[in-house]
Amino acid sequence: MTELFSTLATYLNDVFVIKFDGWVVLGFVAQAFFTMRFVVQWIASERARKSVIPVAFWFFSIGGGVLLLIYALYRRDPVFIAGQALGLVVYVRNLYFIIVNGRQASAKN
Repeated sequence: MTELFSTLATYLNDVFVIKFDGWVVLGFVAQAFFTMRFVVQWIASERARKSVIPVAFWFFSIGGGVLLLIYALYRRDPVFIAGQALGLVVYVRNLYFIIVNGRQASAKN
């Protein structure tokens, strides 16, 4: 059991201490953006007492997606790159629909 803990401690030291650099900071900032999108969605839903997706959700999605894509490109992770790139297309498209529909709704009033 002691060997297992020693191996785990060595692994965690390698990942969180030795390999800690500016890219890891970028990765954590990007992950914070992704976390914030869920926080703003949760708060908006609680206030409305129903499930809603505020526009800020899409801005945090785009911000987090771009930063995570940059991080994935640096790390050369093809799975991560493909996932983030596809997600960005969806986030930008949803924001586009919000902008277009918002302008159309304003023009009708």
